[in-house]
Amino acid sequence: MEKGFEVLAQMQYPGRIIIIGKSPAGDDAVLYAVTGRSPSSQARKFEKEKKTVFVKPTDEKTLQSGNPELLIYPAIIVGKFKWIAVSNGKQTPDIAAQFKKGMTPVAALGSALRQWDFEPDAPNHTPRISGCIIDDAALSIVKRAPDGTVLRVYFEVPKAAGKGKLIATYTGVNTDPLPVFTGEPLDIEIPYASAKEAAAALYKALAPEKGKDDYRVAVAAVYRDAAGKIKFVIKNRNK
Repeated sequence: MEKGFEVLAQMQYPGRIIIIGKSPAGDDAVLYAVTGRSPSSQARKFEKEKKTVFVKPTDEKTLQSGNPELLIYPAIIVGKFKWIAVSNGKQTPDIAAQFKKGMTPVAALGSALRQWDFEPDAPNHTPRISGCIIDDAALSIVKRAPDGTVLRVYFEVPKAAGKGKLIATYTGVNTDPLPVFTGEPLDIEIPYASAKEAAAALYKALAPEKGKDDYRVAVAAVYRDAAGKIKFVIKNRNK
């Protein structure tokens, strides 16, 4: 297991993952990973277009066996005012739009996500996880409450060098229906000097135990230094 991502060893199937924090040198760090069990979920890859990382199909026919509305979306958007928005669905542009109004991360997530519910994929009711970073950082989860209503929770993310927070859609227990993530985002170390190192480490950390199914789909890492220089790195399982 890669140092810094040990917590993932306890997650056989975490679903989608967002990590937000800082590198040891103090660069802003945003990582996003997709894992999938079904053929339609596996038939995807990440592609960068300008300053956006999109989730795109590798096989249109296989993708159609699932729900393309939930499978294809802009996952990471980097803006000209040094902000970064990330999510596991089509809510990402709504978050980015709030930053154009100069909102703080928590306020931006609260405003952008108030019209979004958990995903319509019963019986899993997959949560919508999101994050954003500028001078400050925040994470959120929109999930189904025990009574069937929508629960929206927001978390401030302290920014400390070499540290971060992790949120996922599921707890990591590979069962049906999938148990959704609970509690606060997990503390995690980010000991990687570059986006390339971080992406490689996250991809390796998600590797299955010997003899188990490989659920990895793709990993993306975005680093932004103090001067505002952005570095994107993508690692796809399926080319």
